[in-house]
Amino acid sequence: MKRHLISAADLSRDDALLILDTAEELAKISDRSIKKLPTLRGRTVVNLFFEDSTRTRISFEAAAKRLSADVINFSAKGSSVSKGESLKDTALTLEAMGADGVVIRHSASGAPYRLAGWVRGSVVNAGDGTHEHPTQALLDAYTMRRRLGSLEGRRVTIVGDVLHSRVARSNVLLLSTLGAEVTLVAPPTLLPVSVASWPCEVSYDLDTVLPKSDVVMMLRVQRERMNAAFFPTEREYSRRYGLDRERFARLKDDAVVMHPGPMNRGMEIAAEVADSPRSTIVEQVANGVTTRMAVLYLLLGGADLGGGDQ
Repeated sequence: MKRHLISAADLSRDDALLILDTAEELAKISDRSIKKLPTLRGRTVVNLFFEDSTRTRISFEAAAKRLSADVINFSAKGSSVSKGESLKDTALTLEAMGADGVVIRHSASGAPYRLAGWVRGSVVNAGDGTHEHPTQALLDAYTMRRRLGSLEGRRVTIVGDVLHSRVARSNVLLLSTLGAEVTLVAPPTLLPVSVASWPCEVSYDLDTVLPKSDVVMMLRVQRERMNAAFFPTEREYSRRYGLDRERFARLKDDAVVMHPGPMNRGMEIAAEVADSPRSTIVEQVANGVTTRMAVLYLLLGGADLGGGDQ
């Protein structure tokens, strides 16, 4: 593997499978009474979050602590960043502290790439603007693999606000690397201009794609990133692109429903669909810790995984 994880495109098929297989090994630890391994003892991981995030930050913190790393949580609010400190100066401060790994979430696309040029430690992109979120794609692939087995030839449909979704971009790149066939379904206004160059199909009609899908991933409508009218009304959006009870009934019997969270219940996904046994939404959160443990373990060069119950 490379030293950083900034884009899902950084991962070869072998890299991706190594992470997923390592996560499978680490998942066994979650079933033990003592869930810690000594593999990253003495290493320091900094969570550098310039954007609010509950799930991702806690997930990375739990992952690092289960591997016995020291964790420093850095929030931009109330820090020198709010006084105007630049990303480079923050990076130099982290470098002086001897951070072995930096997990960064930032509102600017490309911020993790810049950071990687300023620090000696490994950089993990935990979401940058509307660009990418590679560890979310990895945990999604891990969840699919646990439910369906191999992803080779599986049909994955990603529905909704693709334009503002870093999750969609990372999933398309990773899933195509792993041999899945991805179809994006969205209104034309919520698709990026560059989508023609992505390794996927595009459709505007959810009802024709659903019956052929093995996985349906609903994306949150990101109102906070919208500064224009991308669709007429929320009701109209839900009618055409929401996964309600009737559409859910048309899915194959073994098809699964996913959502990266947080959800707008009743808009992109009905409550009864989100809470059904075929929904993996809660599993995805649990699998996030395991998958991020695998990423940190591999990037920071942890000791042997058979670390015993220490």
